[in-house]
Amino acid sequence: MEVEYGAEVLDKNGKALGKIDYIIRDTYTGEITKFKVGTKPAESDLFFSIKDVSESSPDKVKLKVAAKKGGP
Repeated sequence: MEVEYGAEVLDKNGKALGKIDYIIRDTYTGEITKFKVGTKPAESDLFFSIKDVSESSPDKVKLKVAAKKGGP
């Protein structure tokens, strides 16, 4: 499954977590393995595996997991 830089990331309940601001690729195959979601300042960085993605389009990514109460 492909994800793109700048795509909005939603948890499985539709809560917006931020936008993809960094993509990590396998150096041998070039396939996307993980991506980082940029969050508001002073919040922790969120890294997800491509295996956490349930749906994706060029502008939105939906995850298989839900955000914790009180934050991502």
